Amino acid sequence: MLNQARVILRLLTVGVFLLPITARGQVSVYGQRSLASNVIVPQSRSFAMGHTPAVSIQNVSVEVQIVEQAAVTTMDIDLYNPSSRQLEAELLVPVPDGAAVRGFAFQGAAAEPTAQILTHEEARRIYNEIVARLRDPALLEFAGHSLVRSSVFPVAARGTQKVRLVYEHLLPADGDRIDYVLPRSESLAYNVPWDIRVTLHSHRPISTVYSPTHNLITTRHSAYALTVTLNPHARNEPGPFRLSYLLDTDGISASLLAYPDPATGGGFFLLLAGLPAEPARTAAGPGIQREVTIVIDRSGSMRGEKLQQVREAALQVIAGLEFGETFNLIVYNEVVDLFSETPVRKTSQTVAAAETYLKGITARGGTNIYDALSEALRLPPADGALPLVLFLTDGLPTVGQTSEAAIRDMVLHGNRHQRRVFTFGVGVDVNTPLLERIAFETRATSTFVLPNEDVELKVAQVFKRLGGPVLADTELRVLNSAGMPAFGRVRELFPTKLPDLFEGDQLVLLGQYVGSAPLTFELGGNFRGRPRQFQFSFDLDHAGTRNAFVPRLWASRKIAMLIDAIRQLGADMPGAPGTLPDLATNDPRLRELINEVVRLSTEFGILTEYTAFLAREGTDLSQPEYVRREATRNFSGRAMAVRSGMASANQTINIAGQKQQQVLNRRNQFLDAQMNAVQVTNVQQVADRAFYRRGQRWIDSRIVNTAKSSTPDRTIEFSSDAFWDLLRRLVREDRAGCVALTGDIVLQVGGETVLIQSSAASPMQSQP
Repeated sequence: MLNQARVILRLLTVGVFLLPITARGQVSVYGQRSLASNVIVPQSRSFAMGHTPAVSIQNVSVEVQIVEQAAVTTMDIDLYNPSSRQLEAELLVPVPDGAAVRGFAFQGAAAEPTAQILTHEEARRIYNEIVARLRDPALLEFAGHSLVRSSVFPVAARGTQKVRLVYEHLLPADGDRIDYVLPRSESLAYNVPWDIRVTLHSHRPISTVYSPTHNLITTRHSAYALTVTLNPHARNEPGPFRLSYLLDTDGISASLLAYPDPATGGGFFLLLAGLPAEPARTAAGPGIQREVTIVIDRSGSMRGEKLQQVREAALQVIAGLEFGETFNLIVYNEVVDLFSETPVRKTSQTVAAAETYLKGITARGGTNIYDALSEALRLPPADGALPLVLFLTDGLPTVGQTSEAAIRDMVLHGNRHQRRVFTFGVGVDVNTPLLERIAFETRATSTFVLPNEDVELKVAQVFKRLGGPVLADTELRVLNSAGMPAFGRVRELFPTKLPDLFEGDQLVLLGQYVGSAPLTFELGGNFRGRPRQFQFSFDLDHAGTRNAFVPRLWASRKIAMLIDAIRQLGADMPGAPGTLPDLATNDPRLRELINEVVRLSTEFGILTEYTAFLAREGTDLSQPEYVRREATRNFSGRAMAVRSGMASANQTINIAGQKQQQVLNRRNQFLDAQMNAVQVTNVQQVADRAFYRRGQRWIDSRIVNTAKSSTPDRTIEFSSDAFWDLLRRLVREDRAGCVALTGDIVLQVGGETVLIQSSAASPMQSQP
């Protein structure tokens, strides 16, 4: 297999030089030459090794071609010299173990430019030399990686230079999952834009592709080939780029990524499940038909363009149904009217009738949400159909039963036909926590059409995702070696209700596992029209710190669920909004929820609009009563008291996104009450740790609220022998990045609190 992969790699390498770069490089194995005046580490920064200006990294573009398990990575780096004289520079590029250089080139002429693969020992010598000379720990997060070192090349005065490095390596596989990693800095200060494009080819169909670190845009060319690109919004996101893809099996494909944690009695896991590569409509066997009920608000506030957009949206949905699938229309103001007493099958005649019916709708009157939802849930669906409800409203309930709690409970307890209620809030004068809760509890999603957004477009986007149901009524069981239920092996699973899976979907299930024995999952339900179960067994031998994203994603989802529970307790709470802080303080349910949110947020460094104050310089986390009081004020004054308007919509959008989170949010970004994006940068997530900035000191989250943060057990001087000993330990634990932060670091290691003192350090010029 390895020889075959190497042949494929060489064939791929023929066409990788796409830019007009004139100097071609040679490849050597090692070297002892001195460092150039500028050392460029594209995944970290540019280091000036003297008093010369630093060459800046303008942009990095990466093209990855993966055929089976063989990967060719082509890295193009754009550099700029801001000074008035030519500067010498060279590249240091951390790469995965086993990588081989296949090309190195740059613009301009130079004598025999080379790119060297350094041994771990030589790489460590280079790292240590730079760190010791510059008193800058930034490179240490790559300690333990293999290293490519380029030859010296010139960068013209006030000029640009384009450099290309091509390397190849064989990707590790875990069962049907293949993983690709591109090392990059985790530092929030790193802000170089990256463009990443990965092309996958396989002789087996590719089920799904997933990144826990960066948002992707996926384009499928066939069952055997697809392309993923970095979402433009993720170009400046730091951290290693991780990509995993699953190869297709007979039906559902699945893989497990695990992180051990003795404190839990086991650890955390992420179950990734993908669907067949071939779409349902071309697969043999029966499919799942849909029944769609479109519920339209026709109250007076819908008059004009909003109602016209809703009409068009409804017609688009009906047009998107297959002939033979069923639909119905319900329109409401203070009363509720039905297009048909029972759902009708899509035919040319029923489509024409629906179009006529929609044209006749006029907007007037109040908003009877309770009765409209009740009617949508009452009618029995067609036999064997997946019942979907698209519920639109642009206002608060004003007629009939208007209690938020009563409407919510009616849906949760009266949905005997298990309809999926996809809610759409048109504008911001809607009860956002109510619409989100209804959707979440019925295996659906909520969507909010903000002012100046198009209702038709938003509805169309949601309905497009509901095409080709593959697995409905999804259920998960955990089994023992005898195939019987394995009680107590897993706990705290998120999502708590497994969603239906449609074409192109994937399931990312997070939870905790207990013990160290292999885990067996059975995932089943209505698979393409018939009951079917799929079993997967995973041992936990590959659980490790390298999967540190798993517990952090789990914690993020749990925090969102706790916040949502706090919001729901605000429904119809007696008293004026100003009394809510007192009520919250005295309510034991809220105290318990808020305490757990604060604990998890502090430990994992996952902050929201309610807990962002934890990162504030003046916040003393060793004063729990003060922290609880401020958190209670935020939750009671915002999460509980604000139920509609822009300041409510932003909360619901934040919480809904976090409950479904699949990708790390290193910058702790959220929307504020004015829908502005806010980031929290005084907390740094590194490996499986979080650090809080306090003055010039970074403090480990596990001790930030204890006396140990100011009275460590031991002090280690930066770059001392004890420091290098500690670094070697952290490298073995995949936690080297913990000592790469700038400033003093207070770190818990093996039960001991260590202060790494770098006050004597004065980093020279560098460019993030």
